[in-house]
Amino acid sequence: MSETTTATVSRSELAGRLAHGVRHRRWYSWLASALVWVVATALAVLVADAIVPGFHADVPLGPLGFAVVLGIAGVALQPLLVAGAVRLGWAGVLVLALVGQATMVLVAAWILPGVHIDDFWSALLVAWIVGVVGTVVGWLSTAGTDDGMVERLVASGRRRPAELDDAAVDGVVFVQMDGVPFPVLQMAVTAGAVPTLSRWLRSGSHRLHEWTPKLPATTPASQMGILHGVIDGIPAFRWYDREGDRILVANRPADAAVIEAALTTGHGLLVDGGVSIGNLFTGDAPQAALTMSRRAGRGEITRRAVAQFVASPSGLTRGLSRSVSELLRDRFQARRGVRRDVQPRCHRSWSTAALRSVTNGVLRDVNTALVAQHMLRGTRSIYVDYVDYDEVAHHAGVLRPESLEALESVDRVLHQLELVASVAPRRYRFVILSDHGQAQGTPFADRYGEELAVVVSRLAAADVAVSSAPVEGWGRTRILVDELATGKGVGGRTMRNAAAAIERRGHDDADAVEAGDRRRSGKAEGDEEFHVFGSGNLGLVYVRGSRERLTRGELDRRYPALLAGLAAHPGVGFVVVLDEVDGPIAFGAAGSHRLDDGRVDGVDPLAPFGPDAPAFVRRAALRPEAPDIYVNSLVDPGTEEVAAFEGLVGCHGGLGGWQDRGLVAVPVDVPFPDERVVGADALHVALLGILRYCGHRTDVSRDVRSTATPGT
Repeated sequence: MSETTTATVSRSELAGRLAHGVRHRRWYSWLASALVWVVATALAVLVADAIVPGFHADVPLGPLGFAVVLGIAGVALQPLLVAGAVRLGWAGVLVLALVGQATMVLVAAWILPGVHIDDFWSALLVAWIVGVVGTVVGWLSTAGTDDGMVERLVASGRRRPAELDDAAVDGVVFVQMDGVPFPVLQMAVTAGAVPTLSRWLRSGSHRLHEWTPKLPATTPASQMGILHGVIDGIPAFRWYDREGDRILVANRPADAAVIEAALTTGHGLLVDGGVSIGNLFTGDAPQAALTMSRRAGRGEITRRAVAQFVASPSGLTRGLSRSVSELLRDRFQARRGVRRDVQPRCHRSWSTAALRSVTNGVLRDVNTALVAQHMLRGTRSIYVDYVDYDEVAHHAGVLRPESLEALESVDRVLHQLELVASVAPRRYRFVILSDHGQAQGTPFADRYGEELAVVVSRLAAADVAVSSAPVEGWGRTRILVDELATGKGVGGRTMRNAAAAIERRGHDDADAVEAGDRRRSGKAEGDEEFHVFGSGNLGLVYVRGSRERLTRGELDRRYPALLAGLAAHPGVGFVVVLDEVDGPIAFGAAGSHRLDDGRVDGVDPLAPFGPDAPAFVRRAALRPEAPDIYVNSLVDPGTEEVAAFEGLVGCHGGLGGWQDRGLVAVPVDVPFPDERVVGADALHVALLGILRYCGHRTDVSRDVRSTATPGT
């Protein structure tokens, strides 16, 4: 038996042992768990009896009998409630959450003569009390793990076992740990903060690689490259589309659909029977859920997952309690950072805390439930994005305790999926990757007392429209609401109105900066001369009203102080413009780098940004979607800290720090390049190799192979 085969068998046996507690528990273990639940529910009934005026249970048999009947009613009615919720759309999910458990309480009270309940509202309150107690007991009985959730998911799969015609084909689950830099994961493995990944790497089942995303290091550019094999056409997270005379923001569903339609080849990573979950783009998957670029007609899968999640007595209260916990933890950690004067630091508002509570609370569980559903159905390939670390690190920093806690939470999800895989109808291989890394530093505006847009306005003596408020996290909440808004009738219309309200609150609108004035003047009126975008520590400056990119000479004629002033600013590492004769040139305070032939005059402004910088910058500068001026912040020597043009401590988009240091962990027995992969399009090619090795791509008439190769 070869070493590779031995590693595979060992991994299979390990998965079986981990799943033992879910699948092969002794009858007395099940009985003990049931008794604990009955006793806990009986105690919850006593509490409800004491505080709910319209509810009474005769002791001693009333509470115990109520707990038993409630459990039986829950098992019997759950499939009907879930099916009804799915058919009614989002309103059914809401009814299930608010009415379903109360209905089960009413059924139990109707059956038992010793239990009395006055009205529906009393039943609803009793149901919530029982749910809260169930959450606490479930957490304590599993020592704080999520095995209880896995148990429910696996039990659901056993009730409806999938029958596959191609069960011999291995499935692949791609788990994107959004924004995790390679060095951070290395440190987390060393510190034991990610026990599942650490076990995989130390046991020899997986090997860890570093890969390098090209400029810009953003989720839309990287996901388009990873999922579709295309990295051109996306200069930042948001930008001005000259051809369409519009602003595109990658996490607005309508814009994401436009971007994917313009760039997809039709033969993406997931086209051969895959599913996209929680991403910006679909990878041409036949099925997609919580995916920005595809909403219409895709809500049933999500609604079913949400419905099953809230159907159990502790499901909804679990999600809400975790979300509230994340909210309170963020506020505590933010205040602690201020009290301790932790640097670098940015302002952390209730709004950012609320976003974290959604992405790291309910949304994580929903994503996991969706992945588990598809694994239990035998879906061939699954690509899911967990944004937990990225969302926290943006506002806290790449190595702060709260960021590493978020990373550990995603590692626990890997353990859950490992357990689900052990009972799935096909064998699954896990590929773990990040779409980019992350750098950190004090935001540009906090460090220098003015935003990049103000600098541009002052140097050019012109009014500026600026889009630099952090917007990435808003899309995750919006897309969940959007999926639930696909239902018909009043419920669907109401949810669509909620989605529109979230979009209006998403801070995507531009503000106006008046020439010589450091204050913002409110929403842009549309007659400003410049539009400035912040994408991490990469700034994009467009002259509005121009359908053609302005050259260096034209910029100098119209705004004589602008380019020299930007290059000389202490917070700017380099600016890039297109010269009429010399092509793209990067300017710094003390020198320039001509990108076509590599000529350097004075001090090379790109030298602090690594050996890949000239090629990365040249490629970005020659693209037709490039702005009139690219601006990249400084990188501090020693600390490698940058200065984001958004109000973020952790950022990505430009060059400097760890933002171009992505990670990928692959099983040892699948093909993957030994040399460093450079570019998301090259990573796409490498991942296609894994799918082909596993027997995928058989229904794809042709593959559009990227010209990019690893290491180039």
